[in-house]
Amino acid sequence: MQAQINRKAVRRRIRYRVRRQIQGTAARPRLAVFRSHRHIYVQAIDDERGATLAQASTRDSQLRGESGCGGNRDAAQKVGQAIAERLKSAGVETVVFDRGGFLYHGRVKALADAAREGGLKF
Repeated sequence: MQAQINRKAVRRRIRYRVRRQIQGTAARPRLAVFRSHRHIYVQAIDDERGATLAQASTRDSQLRGESGCGGNRDAAQKVGQAIAERLKSAGVETVVFDRGGFLYHGRVKALADAAREGGLKF
């Protein structure tokens, strides 16, 4: 008898394992990424206060019209640029990247690279 793979449970275990080592502060917030089939979301979180400093996603009204589909690399790059701009205007230059249990390739990597090009350091 084979064991069934529950992808949600596997990702949850990875996410918790990563979060044991990553913590965001006001000076260096955690850049948390979540990707669904259709969209990609990112937010900068200060874990000490439990507050979100900035967020961007493909569902934002400003980013919705720029790319046709929210589930591709081009859209992820636009979200990465947007979060970099929003954090720079808030005075944040360094972040801790939290890939949220997702593999670091494809859309997650495109978002991270665009955020780095936008001036964020991680």
